[in-house]
Amino acid sequence: MAYKHYIDNNRCKGCGLCVSVCPKKVLELSSEINTKSYFPVYQARPEDCIFCATCCIMCPDVAITITEEIEDKPKQPV
Repeated sequence: MAYKHYIDNNRCKGCGLCVSVCPKKVLELSSEINTKSYFPVYQARPEDCIFCATCCIMCPDVAITITEEIEDKPKQPV
């Protein structure tokens, strides 16, 4: 199973709660502002993410989601 980590930059208010609870220090606050004039979070080190979902649980704005990617299985011959 593969997972995908998604951050809605325009929903994020840059509170930093997710940054402080990430066990692998994957997240950081951006130096660029979003459409609402906040500094949103981004994945600075996505390869280190263990998809524990702690960031999703801590986000008060529900700006972070982790979804399961369904891999296409090759069809077996009949």
